[in-house]
Amino acid sequence: MHHPPSTAVSVVFLFVLVGMVVALALEERIHAKKSWITGVFAALSLALGHAFNVLPFGPLENVLHEKFALPVYIPGVDWEVIAIILGSSLFVDVVGKSGVFTFIAIRLTKSSEGDPWRLLTLYGVMTVLFSALLNNVTAMIIVGSLTAVSLEKLGQQKRLVGFLMIEGLLTNVGGLLTLISSVPNIIVGNAANISFVSFFVKAAPYVALATAATIWMGRRRYEIEPLASAEERAQASELISTFDERDGIDSMRFFWFSAGMLAAFIICIAASSVLEYPLGMGAVAMAFGIIMLARYKSTVDRFYRALDWDLLLFFIFLFIVINVMEHAHVLALIGHVVEDMISMNDTLSGLGTAATLVSAAAFSAVTDNIPLAAMLAKILAQLPDLGDSRLWWSVIFGANLGGNITPIGSASTVVAVTLMHKHGAPMPFAKFVRDAAGFAALHIALAVMYVLWIVPLLP
Repeated sequence: MHHPPSTAVSVVFLFVLVGMVVALALEERIHAKKSWITGVFAALSLALGHAFNVLPFGPLENVLHEKFALPVYIPGVDWEVIAIILGSSLFVDVVGKSGVFTFIAIRLTKSSEGDPWRLLTLYGVMTVLFSALLNNVTAMIIVGSLTAVSLEKLGQQKRLVGFLMIEGLLTNVGGLLTLISSVPNIIVGNAANISFVSFFVKAAPYVALATAATIWMGRRRYEIEPLASAEERAQASELISTFDERDGIDSMRFFWFSAGMLAAFIICIAASSVLEYPLGMGAVAMAFGIIMLARYKSTVDRFYRALDWDLLLFFIFLFIVINVMEHAHVLALIGHVVEDMISMNDTLSGLGTAATLVSAAAFSAVTDNIPLAAMLAKILAQLPDLGDSRLWWSVIFGANLGGNITPIGSASTVVAVTLMHKHGAPMPFAKFVRDAAGFAALHIALAVMYVLWIVPLLP
């Protein structure tokens, strides 16, 4: 039987977690894929878990008290996320063959009149809305695919990194918009008895402000300037006039079927988080992927070969590492630090709230924000007299925005980096951190001020 680890053992595993983050930061220098790095640390974590007897090796028991001979690392993987990425990737790849994404991208490009700044604004707002309605991974896959088409049509492929970076960051901002936009929102919102309407009223102003600030800062950081002269606008207008939405549409029947399936996909993914569908979003994504593959049922292997297996294996190994960290009480160790920060509210009004938000963001950058949010919500719920509701919001904002600090902080930023690599613009771990630092600092600073001074004024 495994037993609760000592603090010294938890510290050992904390160093393993830090080592993995450092190795990912040095991926370019050690010439290794992300999946290989996380795979090595997953194996190391499991070996140490056995050595220190902190993992429940042996048969696992379900809620019906039935035992299964299942390896401990299998339930440690968040298969919902894996299924969403796998199903969504297959679905998007097949839909892309119909010309639907080309059609939407050209329409958006025409709406921007060829102005990169206006196009960035359109895609930025779309990213936030999609992240609020869907999950941020699906939103990033769809919006990123559209962005690549638009910029290729405009001959602006050099701006792709900037667009994808901004969109990746905005997925986590959009995840704050509603109670059901992200799992940490649901966990903390339920623990704090925050209603859907109240959550939206208190979160929406921040999301609007952070979205505008991110797009504006992205414009300056990546030099995505509006067309300045009449000559530039005339050239862009002439280029736009040559675009035809029907390019890439080989079969109108398949096009309309794919368009209908895309609409149904978005509706079903959004509804599954509200209706509590027992099989979850992953099953919905996989079902739609399989349905679309029926169009190419005799040649589906080409879509399987095109899947980003490095991305999928990266997530599987990362989830194994994080699961071992939970068993090793690394998150509990983090929780004690945060608990001390929360206590500062008793002596220094507001300081504990700010410290909780910043620390939750920092820890979310390197750990799974779902168990972190659950642990912090449990800590807050156990406090005898939680007179300051701002602490709940500090956890919500911190858990969501921490995903913008590192490329492993959220699944959507990993997808954004993967899309950059796919289009010939690799984004190493260290460069992502450098590029994202200003945005993340802005998001967190705005969140601290917003939670301290604005949230208490809202109904």
